[in-house]
Amino acid sequence: MAEKHLVHIENSGEDYLCAPDQNLLRGMEVLGRRGIPVGCRGGGCGVCKVHITAGEYEARKMSKSCVSDEELAQGIVLACRAFPRGEVSLTVVGKMVKTVCAGAPCGSD
Repeated sequence: MAEKHLVHIENSGEDYLCAPDQNLLRGMEVLGRRGIPVGCRGGGCGVCKVHITAGEYEARKMSKSCVSDEELAQGIVLACRAFPRGEVSLTVVGKMVKTVCAGAPCGSD
């Protein structure tokens, strides 16, 4: 079994482990938080937009209407299309912010 990588959600201060073959969105779902909006899971709806602030990851194909080339260059990706390649820190910037922060102490949204 591949080694899992630590993922830190800056908005809520939570951490979770995510396997290299598991996308970041699936890892968030395993936290057991109710109501995480997951949308299409294929990189086409933009619901799961996150900003990777530190760490190595692989981003797979996403809709340009959801994530522009400029955003991608800044580390903004869709969690359903990003896979950890080491420890990662991220900030939720899409429609999931409200859910990720529900019941958790969050910084500014």
